[in-house]
Amino acid sequence: MVARAAGPGVLALLLAVCARLGRPAEEPGDGCGHMVTYQDSGTMTSKNYPGTYPNHTVCEKTIVAPEGKKLILRLGDVDIESQTCASASLLFMSSVEQYGPYCRSVAVPRKLVLNTSEVTVRFESGSHISGRGFLLTYASSDHPDLITCLERGNHYLKTEFSKFCPPGCRDVAGDVFGNVADGYRDTSLLCKAAVHAGVIADELGGRIHVLQHRGLSRYEGGLANGVLSRDGSLSGKRFLFTSDDCSGALGADPRMQFRASSSWQGVSDTGQPTPWSPGQAQLQDQGPSWAAGDSSGHEQQWLEIDLGEEKKLTGIRTTGSTQPNFNFYVKSFVVNFKNSSQWRTYKGLVDNVEKVFQGNTNCQDPVRNNFIPPLVARYVRVLPRAWHQRAALKVELLGCHVTQGDEATKWQETSPDTWLSTETEEPPTEPNSVPEEEGPPAGAGLDVTTVAILLVLLGALLLAAVGVSAAFRRKKAESAYASPGPRKTGCWRQAERPPARPPSAEFTISYDNDEDEAEDEDAQQRQFRAGAVECYQTPLDALGADSAARTGSTFRPTDAHEYALPLARARPEYATPIATPSAGGHAPGYRVPAPARASDGDPGYDWPRAGTPDGDARGGRLP
Repeated sequence: MVARAAGPGVLALLLAVCARLGRPAEEPGDGCGHMVTYQDSGTMTSKNYPGTYPNHTVCEKTIVAPEGKKLILRLGDVDIESQTCASASLLFMSSVEQYGPYCRSVAVPRKLVLNTSEVTVRFESGSHISGRGFLLTYASSDHPDLITCLERGNHYLKTEFSKFCPPGCRDVAGDVFGNVADGYRDTSLLCKAAVHAGVIADELGGRIHVLQHRGLSRYEGGLANGVLSRDGSLSGKRFLFTSDDCSGALGADPRMQFRASSSWQGVSDTGQPTPWSPGQAQLQDQGPSWAAGDSSGHEQQWLEIDLGEEKKLTGIRTTGSTQPNFNFYVKSFVVNFKNSSQWRTYKGLVDNVEKVFQGNTNCQDPVRNNFIPPLVARYVRVLPRAWHQRAALKVELLGCHVTQGDEATKWQETSPDTWLSTETEEPPTEPNSVPEEEGPPAGAGLDVTTVAILLVLLGALLLAAVGVSAAFRRKKAESAYASPGPRKTGCWRQAERPPARPPSAEFTISYDNDEDEAEDEDAQQRQFRAGAVECYQTPLDALGADSAARTGSTFRPTDAHEYALPLARARPEYATPIATPSAGGHAPGYRVPAPARASDGDPGYDWPRAGTPDGDARGGRLP
């Protein structure tokens, strides 16, 4: 009886197992994991990375770089269980070449430079027990110093270096220790730390400039830009990011004012009424913070800061109530701002929707968020989106004074395709917004006319003086030519018909195959120069032979005779002796060596099969 009763259940289980074993591979794309792209760079992983990837999945994506650019692939981690690449592998395919397949038994290059701007990434998995899958980053050939999200500070020995981080490194598993002010422990992930520091935005990526210094005994972490940095212990080295000086706190200014949509009237432990007004919202002030009067969420609450003048804003720091007995804090918020009469919303660059900033996780620890790119505004509003118990804030804005170059950032507000958006209506046109042109004062017309007449008369006198001087010089020159004094009779006659020559420039670059042409030119003019030089023997001796044949000169004196030709009799004559090289010599010039082929070295690091990345290795191209 028991066997008969169990028969249908066993049969159903066997049918389910057979159906699962006979199931074909899933659709392409179901095996892909974390992927963030922007313009010509991005990050891509297998599903569940760095955990074990699922069975029988396919991840297939096409990566495209701008037309005319090559693709650079960086493989940060490849751990695929298959030994023969038959059941699971990673493959890169394009119209002209193929790289792979790669699996655990095949050596994987850390860097691939493809001869195309488009490639398809295909990762296929079968039945397996372990394996992290893959993590790769890519960029166009404009970023040859691309690194992966797994690079750490201790992978580089230089005290100063620059690298390009791809987008999407914020959510990659890995620790960051330290903060932007004191620096980061050298074991921290470089690109993830750069997001924490506000040097780059995670959705954009970008270039980082790193300085390595002596380590600290203790590193203090914190939450910033969605990255939680941890407290770290002693290390031999630490790194910092170089940036501009526009990231300081905008301290207390007498013109700074705070307003709010509402304020909560609390009660102290002694039963006394305690206001939580907007005037208490400065981060550096002691005591309770501002708290919204309505915590139901039916009405939009906001805290407004008037800076007194336009400032360039690069970030914001927030805390909650700072009172342990009142565990109030804002979990997320958006930012509005204006310069005149129109409120605008700060938006993301990629999706062009309002950017929601991650707020606090408790009522005491400050959280920093950076504006990338920065904005220029006088009024700023913080609008809570989610909070714990009651919306409460203390705020500190980061930035600096507006400079001339920051005006471009301000005027981007009017463009609908930028990170700044218009809330509703267009700003009203003010009749007096454009300053009127100031005309000349009454009675100034007579003075201007008088000055113009005087200038005309002065110009006429100068022209007359120049004409008289020219006539005097012309008469003197003619008398000099008519003078019966002694003169050498062979010099000017030789210069009457100089040999034909190609036009030459003062700066010439001579190559190895130009030597014969230079010799032919010297041979044609040798006889002419032999007679012409003796006319200027005295000035040549005065200059010295070394000065005449100076090595490395960019001036070719082979044309010296033409500057000494007699001018027309209608003009004065100035025969200036010019030093020429000796007969048979070559004109000094420059030789350009053939370009040397530089070796292509690419420092990287090896990823241990069952550990964290460390060490150093060199990437290579597949045969």
